[in-house]
Amino acid sequence: MEVTDIGNKEEGKVWHRKPTPGRSVLVTVVRTAQQNKTVRFLHVAFDTTGDSFLAGDHHGNIYLFDISRNRFRLVQKTGQACTALAFSLRRTTEFLVALADYTIKCFDKDTKQLVSWMRGHEGAVSSISVHSSGRYAITTSSDTAQLWDLDTFQRKRKLNIRQSVGIQRVFFLPLSNTILSCFSDDSIFAWESDTLFCKYQLPVPDSGPRISYKAFAVTRDGKSLAAGGRSNLLHLWCLDSQRLLRVIQMPAQVRTVRQLEFLPDSFDGGANQTLGVLSQDGAMRFINIHTCRLLFHMGSADEAVGAVAVGPNGRHIAAIMDNGSINVYSVQSLTQELNKPPPSQVAVVSGGEADQNLSGIKMKVKSEGVQRPARSSGRRTQVKMLRAPAASSAEDKENELPAGLNKKRLVALLKAFGEFPAKYRMFVWRSLLCLPENHAAYSSLTDKGLHSAFLTLHDQYPIKSHKLQRGLQRVLSALAHWAAIFAEVEYLPLVAFPFVKLFQNNPMLCFEVVATVIVNWCQHWFEYFPNPPLNILSMAENVLAHHDQELLQHLVDCGVTSQLYVWPLLETLFSEVTTRDEWLRLFDNVFSNHPSFLLMACVAYVISCREPLLLCSQKKDFEYFFHHRNNLDVGAMIKEAYRIAGSTPADIHPRTMLSDFTALTSGQYPVFNQYPEFIVEYQSRERERIRLQEMEYLKERQELSALRADFVRRQAEEKAYYAQQELLQKAEEHRRNILAQEEDKLAQQRTKLAAMKRELKVRELHLLDATRRRFLKHQQEQQASQIHRLDQEISRKMDLREQETAAAVQDLEVRQMELEAQRKRLEQDLLKEQERVGRAVEEEVLLKMREAERADESYSELLHSAESNLQALEESLAEAYQLGLESDWQREVLERLQRVDAEQERKRERLAQLQRQTLAEEGRLAHTVREVAGRKWDDVMSSRAQLQEQRLASSAAETEGERQRKVESAGPSGGLLHRPAASVAAKGVNTATGGGSSTTQRQGGANMVCLNSSSPSGSSSTNFSLDRGRAHLDSSERELLKEIRELRQKLAARAREGSSASSPSVHALSSVPQ
Repeated sequence: MEVTDIGNKEEGKVWHRKPTPGRSVLVTVVRTAQQNKTVRFLHVAFDTTGDSFLAGDHHGNIYLFDISRNRFRLVQKTGQACTALAFSLRRTTEFLVALADYTIKCFDKDTKQLVSWMRGHEGAVSSISVHSSGRYAITTSSDTAQLWDLDTFQRKRKLNIRQSVGIQRVFFLPLSNTILSCFSDDSIFAWESDTLFCKYQLPVPDSGPRISYKAFAVTRDGKSLAAGGRSNLLHLWCLDSQRLLRVIQMPAQVRTVRQLEFLPDSFDGGANQTLGVLSQDGAMRFINIHTCRLLFHMGSADEAVGAVAVGPNGRHIAAIMDNGSINVYSVQSLTQELNKPPPSQVAVVSGGEADQNLSGIKMKVKSEGVQRPARSSGRRTQVKMLRAPAASSAEDKENELPAGLNKKRLVALLKAFGEFPAKYRMFVWRSLLCLPENHAAYSSLTDKGLHSAFLTLHDQYPIKSHKLQRGLQRVLSALAHWAAIFAEVEYLPLVAFPFVKLFQNNPMLCFEVVATVIVNWCQHWFEYFPNPPLNILSMAENVLAHHDQELLQHLVDCGVTSQLYVWPLLETLFSEVTTRDEWLRLFDNVFSNHPSFLLMACVAYVISCREPLLLCSQKKDFEYFFHHRNNLDVGAMIKEAYRIAGSTPADIHPRTMLSDFTALTSGQYPVFNQYPEFIVEYQSRERERIRLQEMEYLKERQELSALRADFVRRQAEEKAYYAQQELLQKAEEHRRNILAQEEDKLAQQRTKLAAMKRELKVRELHLLDATRRRFLKHQQEQQASQIHRLDQEISRKMDLREQETAAAVQDLEVRQMELEAQRKRLEQDLLKEQERVGRAVEEEVLLKMREAERADESYSELLHSAESNLQALEESLAEAYQLGLESDWQREVLERLQRVDAEQERKRERLAQLQRQTLAEEGRLAHTVREVAGRKWDDVMSSRAQLQEQRLASSAAETEGERQRKVESAGPSGGLLHRPAASVAAKGVNTATGGGSSTTQRQGGANMVCLNSSSPSGSSSTNFSLDRGRAHLDSSERELLKEIRELRQKLAARAREGSSASSPSVHALSSVPQ
């Protein structure tokens, strides 16, 4: 056994020395990375030819191993471990890879390009199943299965299940449109792939232990299903009848089945019989599912097998070992001891009695101990095989057929039952005809493509099924490429069609069957080409003449020759006059006998229909009879054919003129030249000439058709042009009418819109006017409230001043009363001390008089300062009111001007004029205020002059009184009497001027006047003059305020008149932001 380490190579040889014949393991492939670490291979998958397989390791590298060419190469680096591999059947260069990130990618192994990327799974993809047509694929994970279209790489359907029921596997059945889904509860459903209609469900066995299916395998014909799981029992199901055929019990070493694979065989017709069972101990045992015999096994405890892939042609097996390497096994080497004759003694060791729980269908696997050569040094895999019994005689050797069949026994079986079993008919036919299955030779024929003679086959022979049509074209083209005459034979499609319909899924077998029939049962047919085979027809006519002379004479009398009653049966191979089952039954006997039996069958058919033929007299009736089905017992006809074959004399028997059966050669097909080559060549040349003439005619016809089409097209275009122009004119008129209507509607809408705009404008003006009125009213209310507050403030101050004046008067009266009481007390004291202070009082009176004059001067100054202060207060108050008015109006005017400037530029002149008028009004208002202030000042000055005159008059009166008192005091008594009074007055003045009283200066001056007067009348006159001056000032102040109020009202009225004169101006002014 050779070990190949591919390492980091991207391509190279699989083995460096050719494997020794007889070794079961051809090569062991390993891959070591850096530091001699082994990179494990995870999955393998064969292509459709079975000569190449893909292998993926856990580093994400995908390798292609070509066993036939002894080459390997790296086709892709995915960067992550793969979980499943599969080839695309339609495009042989593409393959599918399921990766660890739950995605499926499609790559091309030749270009190494990514074809597509499919996403949708939420778990690791465990298997990929591709439909036999290569158009669809099913990917399965633990929670879902998804159906993909490999043409568009789009997801078509998705199977979701409950979490409690997991999916074990979902896959396509071979050669059908059925999808099989297997779940963890051992339930198995079959679905139609196109409609996803549930076709059936396999019943779960009630008796026996539960297996818990984990592994599944289906035969190539899709009729049997093997299932295994956590047990050493295998269930074998028949999918046609949906019943359990048998339960197979594996040896005791098998506790769990990990994988099941059927081993294909070229001669079993897809009904595979050898099943490989991979168990938990790493050994894969191959058993016969019918005999339940253990044939051989591979792998052991030391070299455990982890996963297996079997080639479609059944020649190689690729096994992934537990150590991560790949072992490539040769099935021929594994089964070579099965084909050897057994030794003289064979000891058969069988198991115990079968378990009776499953109604007798449970069987144990039996193994036979055989002697084998010693194990070679190449670590050859141990096998256990069942040897077939040896032939007993030379005659049996002659009757031996491929796949272990015996022709003598088959003929006996056929004579006993009249036909072969339908299940094994194809297998028996392949054995009887000894088909070589030359794949390479057939591929070389099909690679030439469709023959030119059959390109228009569908016109001559229209077939409803496109698949059958293409299959018939392929087979006929291959026959024409094999021999040139078959391109000229007109009835060849009639000969090949039954076999094409029967072998439509295997075109190579169909070709070989048709070729074998032509070589053996169509002998001497083409010697008189292109005429019917007159020699063969003469043989049949001679046989008919020997067995039924009357019928032949009737046919001759009616002018019917063998070309009418034999040749239609031969050129269609009875397919027109028999049903499918009758045809199959007939050819079971044809293929089992000498090629001359076909002619005997034709004679037997004519003789079996003797009665209706004797009644026919017209030629067209005979033609109809031999081209349509008739009420005929095929079994009786076959028996008549055997009778005729056995009773026909040797001199006229076709056996003497026809050769025995000759099988097709293996490797290459034989040369077929049993036809007049010059005629075929002449017809080929004629046909080629006719084809060229037809091509020229078709070319001219095509040109003429193109010219006619061009003329028709131009005529149609011209007609369409004028029609289009007419339509365009109508459309233009219609469009103009529509535009006129739309313009009318638009004018009406514009009128309505203008009316609405006017209405909205009026409403807006009304709203603005109302807003302006509300604003002016608000301003007036604010101004009125402000004037009211000022009036209240003035009245409050006036009341406070009157209260202060009344309090001062009361204080003066109280003070006067106190002074009067004091005066009386002092007079009493002075009367007691008149004598002591007489002179001193007189001197003091003079001194005090001078002080009184100074006090009068200070009083006048105080009075003047009080008057000036009062005038300043009045002026500041008037100025404050005036400034308030000016600031309010200026602010309003400025705001209006700003609004007008921002809104309408053309109003600026009007606003300037309004501003000049406002300034003029303000000037007149200031002039009026100045005039009022002047009049007020004049009033104040006149009041001050009057007060000065009163003071002068009072001082003159006082001077006159002093003079009188001096005159009266000339006597001693008079002087004594007046001096105390003068001293008292002087003291009072001194007390009034030097005292720390809390009254104002104006009140102190009044007290001084009262104290300086010599009588009560003088004091009261002085007090009256002061009160009258204050009252006059208050009345003047009230009159000034009244005039100011009236002036402000006049200005407000003028402003309202000006605003009402131009409402747009008012609108512009009011819209300016504050």
